[in-house]
Amino acid sequence: MTYDVDAVRKHFPALDEGAAHFDGPGGSQVPDVVGQAVAATLTSAIANRGTVTAAERRAEEVVLTARQAAADLVGGVPEGIVFGRSMTQLTYDFSRTLAKTWQPGDEVVVTRLDHDANIRPWLQAAEARGITVQWADFDPATGELPADAVPVTERTKLVALTAASNLLGTRPDVPAIAAKAHEAGALCYVDGVHLTPHAPVDVAALGADFYGCSPYKFLGPHLGFLAAAPELLETLHPDKLAPSTNAVPERFELGTLPYELLAGTTAAIDFLAGLVPGEGTRRERLDVSMRALEEYETGLLRTLDGGLAAIPGVTRYGSPTRHRTPTVLFTVDGRTPAEVYRHLAAHGVNAPAGSFYALDCARHLGLGETGAVRAGIAPYTTEDDVRRLLEAVQSA
Repeated sequence: MTYDVDAVRKHFPALDEGAAHFDGPGGSQVPDVVGQAVAATLTSAIANRGTVTAAERRAEEVVLTARQAAADLVGGVPEGIVFGRSMTQLTYDFSRTLAKTWQPGDEVVVTRLDHDANIRPWLQAAEARGITVQWADFDPATGELPADAVPVTERTKLVALTAASNLLGTRPDVPAIAAKAHEAGALCYVDGVHLTPHAPVDVAALGADFYGCSPYKFLGPHLGFLAAAPELLETLHPDKLAPSTNAVPERFELGTLPYELLAGTTAAIDFLAGLVPGEGTRRERLDVSMRALEEYETGLLRTLDGGLAAIPGVTRYGSPTRHRTPTVLFTVDGRTPAEVYRHLAAHGVNAPAGSFYALDCARHLGLGETGAVRAGIAPYTTEDDVRRLLEAVQSA
């Protein structure tokens, strides 16, 4: 497998500014083909979905094509792909829908490793229904969340779990935790926002009953989608408008879908599938390309993590020896995270500071509201970018 980062970078006009982008965990840069797909769809003759006029058929084709592309990316089926404004919005929608089935005495489990988008919706839904919330704590020394730290009982209805921490990069053993949930008759809702851009995904292998992610984190436009088995979606009944269809997955999609963003999502997934030139189905090409990308980014992560470890006064959080996404979290003695952030920006390195909505994670690490500096490696990151970051941290 050959991953040609120079060839990849030629497709990103944003890189012409010259900055080294380590801010991908907050939203990746976009290749030219994605922008072209968005513009072409937005300026084409298009209407509400249908089969009569050319404009209707065009809208229908955009939606169906995007569902298939999203399914190929995560190993789902197109009939189980639900699109929404964001992963946060989708999680709120599904938390309210699932909560309709909960009874007093039931429990839901959330983890302190998660982004707040996979915590707060469940806390608020549980409070509205009088349901007990159990917390799973990760080890602050290593950033790891073992399966035995997840408190599942016969009363558990749902376990909400991240596939990869957006703050630390930690990748919990999702299959083991999901199996534990299923043994108790519970569902597993997995936040895949931070995993999807960096590794091959197979929702069935993960054991995820629901898998949510955000295309803008994997080189696409700003929206979200959720993958689930159509049979499971058929059992759920969300609040919706009376005239809107009751078909799955459309019954979960409120209002007209953003066709131009769906076209951009398809283009982003096709771009990922072509990172390593080859043949086969899109799903097969995605598997090859994402494995090559994971290997490439892991190599850069070792260089970055080792470089930070060699700089006096730098404290790194999480375990560098464990399997994780290419994300590092660090502080610099004598400097606030915000000061380091501004210093790096002045040197053309974009690596923001904060808790990045993983508020309970930052607190559990002892970082409080100010958090730390986070640097995330993306498909367009180079060895030169890593060197620039290390030199800038050194000078801080």
